[in-house]
Amino acid sequence: MSGQPILEIDGIEKHFGGLAALGGVYANVESGKLTAIIGPNGAGKTTLFNVITGLLPPSAGRVRFLGEDITDRPVHEISRRGLARTLQIKSVFNGMTVRENLWIAAQSRDGVFKPFQRASQSKRANRVADDLCEELGLGPLADQQAANLSYGDIALLEIGLALATEPKLLLLDEPICGMGPAETEQTVAKIRELSQRIDIVIIEHDIEVVFDVSDEIIVMNLGKVLARGTPDEIKSDADVRTAYLGDDDDA
Repeated sequence: MSGQPILEIDGIEKHFGGLAALGGVYANVESGKLTAIIGPNGAGKTTLFNVITGLLPPSAGRVRFLGEDITDRPVHEISRRGLARTLQIKSVFNGMTVRENLWIAAQSRDGVFKPFQRASQSKRANRVADDLCEELGLGPLADQQAANLSYGDIALLEIGLALATEPKLLLLDEPICGMGPAETEQTVAKIRELSQRIDIVIIEHDIEVVFDVSDEIIVMNLGKVLARGTPDEIKSDADVRTAYLGDDDDA
C-alpha cells in the first residue's frame, strides 16, 4: 500500500440528452485507504461507477486505473485488469449453491467460461471458491442454494463473486441497503476486514456506516465533487452539511 492513486477520475462528464448526470468529476482514489462516495439521490454516484467500470461511455473526460487509461474499454477487459464491482440490485444465481456461485465467478477469471467442465478440472476455481467461503464466513452455507440465504448473506456472496475475479480494486454500490442492524454490523465488519488486503471504494447512504468505516470520503452533489476529506473533515464542512447532512447539530 503505497498511498499512490490507484484510480484517477479526470473531468468525467455524462450526459443523457439534455441532462448532465455528471458535470465534470475530478477525483483520485489512493491505494491503502477505504474511500466512500456519498451524496444525495441523483448526485451521480452510481453513474460514476458505471462509467468507471465500462457500463456507460463518458461524454467527456478520462479514467485511469493503475496508471493505465481504461476509458471506453469493454467491461470484461476492465475486469481482467483488476477492477470489480457489486451492484445495487443483488445479482446472484439463485438456483445454485453458494459454492457453485463462487466457483463460476472464479472460473470466469480464466477468460472463457466452460459450463460443462467438471469442477475437479479447475483446481484454481475450486481453491478460490473454498477460500472465499472461509473468508466471508459462508462455509456453513456453502451447499445451500443462494435463493435460501438471508439478505445479509446474499450481500456477502455478491462481494465474494466480485472477489473471485481477484481484483486489485473493489467498488461496492450500497452493500448495506435494506439490512437490519445485525446484518449491517456483520457486513461492515467484513468490509473493514477486506479493506486490509484490497483497495475498496464504497457508495453508501448510511452515514453512520460511512463515518465508521472510511478513511476518506468524497461528497458528490449535482454531478460534481462537492468536498473530500477525512470523516472528521466532512462532518465539519459547512457546504456538506447544507447539501447533504443537514444543518442541525445531530447531523
